[in-house]
Amino acid sequence: MQADIVICGAGIAGIAAARHLAAISGVKRVVLVDERPPLTLTSDKSTECYRNWWPGPGDAMVALTNRSIDLLEALAGETGNAFHMNRRGYLFATAGNGETLAALAHEASALGAGPVRLHDGGAGDPSYTPHRPDGFDGQPDGIDLIRDPGLIRRHFPWLSPEAATIAHARRCGWLSAQQFGMTLLDDARTAGVTLVRGRVAAIDTAGGRVNSIRVETPGGAQTIAAPGFVNAAGPYAPDINRMLGVALPIALEGHVKISFADPHRAMPRDAPLVIWNDPVHLPWSGEERADLALAVETRHLLAPYPAGVHGRPEGSGDSVILYWTYDVLSTAPIFPVPHDPAYPEITIRGMSRAIPALAKYFDQLPRPYIDGGYYTKTPENRPLVGPLPIAGAFISSAFSGFGIMTAMAAGELLAAHATGESLPDYALSFAPSRYDDPAYRALLADWPESGEL
Repeated sequence: MQADIVICGAGIAGIAAARHLAAISGVKRVVLVDERPPLTLTSDKSTECYRNWWPGPGDAMVALTNRSIDLLEALAGETGNAFHMNRRGYLFATAGNGETLAALAHEASALGAGPVRLHDGGAGDPSYTPHRPDGFDGQPDGIDLIRDPGLIRRHFPWLSPEAATIAHARRCGWLSAQQFGMTLLDDARTAGVTLVRGRVAAIDTAGGRVNSIRVETPGGAQTIAAPGFVNAAGPYAPDINRMLGVALPIALEGHVKISFADPHRAMPRDAPLVIWNDPVHLPWSGEERADLALAVETRHLLAPYPAGVHGRPEGSGDSVILYWTYDVLSTAPIFPVPHDPAYPEITIRGMSRAIPALAKYFDQLPRPYIDGGYYTKTPENRPLVGPLPIAGAFISSAFSGFGIMTAMAAGELLAAHATGESLPDYALSFAPSRYDDPAYRALLADWPESGEL
C-alpha cells in the first residue's frame, strides 16, 4: 500500500488533520490508522466545551482558539449546526477573589478575547446581553465583568448568594463532540481519506526520513510506503515518538468527570458552563466533620480543595456534567482511568458551593456515570503541532483538555506545515522546535498560570 501521508490516531486531532489535508489542502492519499473505532479513546470523554479565555505569556493560545472557533462557526453554518454548537459562555464566579478574577478577565481581553464590559451598577453602566441557550449567532464576544449584586441575582438567581463577582466570558460554549468528530470524518472520507484498522508497530526512518510504516491489522501486518507521517496518537504519542527516536516533554494526567440525573433541576437547563473560582471546604454537618476527623483515611475530606470545580447541563433531559481537577494522577494510560472512589460525592459537594441547590442530593447521592481519559500535556500546557526532527514526520498532540476546541485550527496548522503553505503568526509557539530555544527553556522554569480548568 502507498500513501502520501499516514496519520497515527483517529481521535479528534488525527481526524481534523486528515480532513484538512485531504478536503482543504488537496493531498490525495491520506491514510488514517487506529486500532480502535474513531473518536473512542479520549475524544469522547471531554466536557465538549470551547473558549477563547486564556492567559499568556503572549497571545498564541487566544489566537489559536479564536481561529479554531472561526472555523467551527463556519462549519456549523455549512452543516445546519449538525453538532449543536452553542454560545452560552463560561461563567466564572467568586465570593472573595474579585480582583484576581478581574485581572484574569483583563489579561484575556488584552490577548484578544474581546472587550471587558464592567457592570457595577454605576452611572453609565453598559447594558448586559443575556446568553441564549441555543445557537451561536448574534452573541457578544469579550467578557462581562459583573459586580452589581442585583444584576447577578436577576440573571443568575440559582448561583450562590455569596458570588460577589462573576466574569461571563462570551466567546465560549459547547457542542456535541461525537457529532463534530463524525462530521469531520465524513468530510475526510468523502475527500478520499482511507481508514485502516490497526496498530502502528514500526516506522522506517532510514536515512533520517520517513520511508514506510508497518501496521499490525486483524488480517496481518502490512507496510504502507509513505514519505509523510503524523503522530496524533493522543496518550500514546510518547510511544510513537520513541519509535521515531524523538524525545519531547509530554506527560499524561488521568482525569475523570461525572454525569448524573438532576430531577430537582438544581442546575438550570439553560445555564452556561459554571466555574467556581475559589478554593472550597466541602460542606459537612458538624456530626459528619467529627466522624471524618476520626480516621486518617477520611481527614483529607476536611482539607481545602483547589478552585476550579465546574459543570454544565447536558442534553435535552435532566443530565448534569461535573468536573474537578483536584487530584491529578500521572501515569501510563490505563483504561478505565483510575480515580478517587469519593470523586462523585466530593465533586457534587464542591459544586454546591457555586450552585447551592445541589445540596438536595447530599442525603441520597445520585448514581453517577463516571467517564475518564488522559490529558496529554507539555509542561506549559500548550500543544505540539509541527515538524519533528525527522524529514517527513510531524506531530499533532499534547492537547491536554482542549482538543475539541482547538482541533480545527490545529488541523489547519498541521496541514500548512506538511504542505508548505504559509504559516500563521502563532505557528512557532506550538512547534516542537520551541524547546530548542534557550530563552524559551528559561521561560519554562518560571511559567505562570497554565490556563487549565
